Amino acid sequence: MALTRRQKEVMDFLADFIDRNGYSPSYEEIASGLGLASLATVHKHIQALESKQYLRRSYNHSRSLEVADRFNTEEKTRRRNTSPAPEIPLLGRIAAGVPVEAIQNQATLHFSDFVGKGATFALEVRGESMIEDHICNGDFVLAEKTDKVRDGDIVVALVEGSEATLKRYYHQQDGRIRLQPANATMAPIFVSPADLEIQGRVLAVMRKY
Repeated sequence: MALTRRQKEVMDFLADFIDRNGYSPSYEEIASGLGLASLATVHKHIQALESKQYLRRSYNHSRSLEVADRFNTEEKTRRRNTSPAPEIPLLGRIAAGVPVEAIQNQATLHFSDFVGKGATFALEVRGESMIEDHICNGDFVLAEKTDKVRDGDIVVALVEGSEATLKRYYHQQDGRIRLQPANATMAPIFVSPADLEIQGRVLAVMRKY
């Protein structure tokens, strides 16, 4: 049986959480991560996914949820069938200022040039805090899943375990981290390293017209 949209969201959350942490989330973490109103709703989804053989769990252990092979197999097939072409023709350069001579070449643009060495994920941008870095509301950013970043990197940051934000990352002399918006009307966020989790580093921005 196929998954409903909400069940697919639950499975994606579980698979990503287990991949990042090495263990399964608690029911409270599932409810919080997906914005579910109650633990009873989480139980309902887990039971349905277990009955469809997308999920396994041990009743004698906490954090016992395990993604079944069926989901992994179907997800790989879906990604293979929906993945974009790995390369497109790169026909040359075009002026956005003073006109230049249009010269066609036979190079290709590889999408692999825009992804990192590790796992890559995409996020849709909401808000205007990075507009001076030309990252606008509705854009998509490609990010490499990593917690190793340098000053000046644009990062996907989780503040105090609940608020995710896209900002430039800087160390302060007092030991805090400054998350700097690229918008002169907004103030930076100062946070203790203990209250900050870096989930990724931005590699590229995509915009659909």
